[in-house]
Amino acid sequence: MPKAYFVKLQRPERARHLCELAERFYLQGYRVLVTVMDENQGVTLDRFMWSWQKGSFVPHAYDNGAVECHAEPVVIGSCEQNPNSAQVLIMGGHCSLEFMRRFEIVVDFAEVYDPGAAARSRQRFSRYREAGFAPEMLQ
Repeated sequence: MPKAYFVKLQRPERARHLCELAERFYLQGYRVLVTVMDENQGVTLDRFMWSWQKGSFVPHAYDNGAVECHAEPVVIGSCEQNPNSAQVLIMGGHCSLEFMRRFEIVVDFAEVYDPGAAARSRQRFSRYREAGFAPEMLQ
C-alpha cells in the first residue's frame, strides 16, 4: 500500500511545489510522475521546471505522446499512465485510487486557501484513509 502525503497550499500556485517535490524525490533516488489536469498545464509545467530555480536541474520530460519517456527520472503527464515506472506520484491533477495503488509514495495537496477547495481536500484525505493509505502531512 502506498504511503500518502498531503502538502498544505496557502495559495493556489502549485507549480513551484510540484517542482520542489519532484526535485526532492529525484534527489532521494526515486523515479517520479507528476500528473497535471491537461496538456496546457503539462506544457506550462514542463517549461517552468527548466527554469524555476537558478542552479537547480531536474531531468524530466513531458509525456505528450511524441517522445519516449521511459528513461526519464521525472515525467509530467496528463493521463493515468506510468511511462517511466515511477515509484512516486505527485498529483498536480487528481487520479483514481486504482492508479494511486501502483506507487510507493503518493503526494496530494491540502488546498487551504479556499473553503471549497479545503473541503474537497479533506474529503480526499478521508477517502485515502478509508482505502488504507494512512495519509499524513508532509513537512
